[in-house]
Amino acid sequence: YVAWLVKEQGLRPLAIHLDNGWNSELAVQNIHRLLEKLEIELYTHVLKWEEFRDLQLSFLKASTADSEIPTDHALVALHYDVARKFNIRWFITGSNTQTESIMPRFWSQGHADWTYIQGLHKLFGTKRLSNYPHYNWAKLAYNTHVKRIQRLDILHYFQYNKIKVVEFLKKEMGWIPYPTKHGESIYTKFYQQYILPRKFNADKRRAHLSNLIVNEEITRDQALVQLESSTPTEKELQNDKDFVIKKLGISESEFDAIMNVPPKTIYDYPNDSFSLLYQNVMKRFYKSFAL
Repeated sequence: YVAWLVKEQGLRPLAIHLDNGWNSELAVQNIHRLLEKLEIELYTHVLKWEEFRDLQLSFLKASTADSEIPTDHALVALHYDVARKFNIRWFITGSNTQTESIMPRFWSQGHADWTYIQGLHKLFGTKRLSNYPHYNWAKLAYNTHVKRIQRLDILHYFQYNKIKVVEFLKKEMGWIPYPTKHGESIYTKFYQQYILPRKFNADKRRAHLSNLIVNEEITRDQALVQLESSTPTEKELQNDKDFVIKKLGISESEFDAIMNVPPKTIYDYPNDSFSLLYQNVMKRFYKSFAL
């Protein structure tokens, strides 16, 4: 929708895509169909699979609920890297408070924390990250204050209704919706449907639907119906599990061993928290909750 919106505003955008090896076939089709229709040029950065696989496995072995951070962090870093490369002053995203502002903190945190990401990889990984986009606070300050690269979350400036937007994209752009939020990624879909609920008692669908309730797009009763109808079967989960562990290059017993490690948080590892006292307080705070 942002791609369509910026074209409507008369801008000349460059689309950026991070290929982390987990695109669904439908995601690839949607990308090309949309950009071809809108006549937008695409810049794709392909991560080296063996390196990124090693980083994802490091997060799984660390036993935190943050295993989507490697992709999320690289996405932001890539925006700045491409902006510098082509001397572009602005990058525009689809992030918005209307649909993405509700999320319990311990379900995922540390997205901008390179100390945390790098620290976990040093503890559990074996590969050197040679083409992984990343940033720390100093690099972020350089990008924003020296290179003057600015981020714009454009949906905050328009009336944004997700349900209406989906119908518009289907009708006008030929876009095909995914079965779940972030279903464009095979790994994300499995992580949110299998690992988070079973290991961390975290169901992100509840947070996503809560946003739509607050935004008055659906009612609570409608959200409960969606929860029931979008719950995958055991067979579907097993098929996804088989695919993911095969692609990650581990056995089912190794995966089950990872699932059985007690849950931890970012405060069990080196991170960019401002003080050791703060880390110890937060570590005790999170341990007081049954994950």
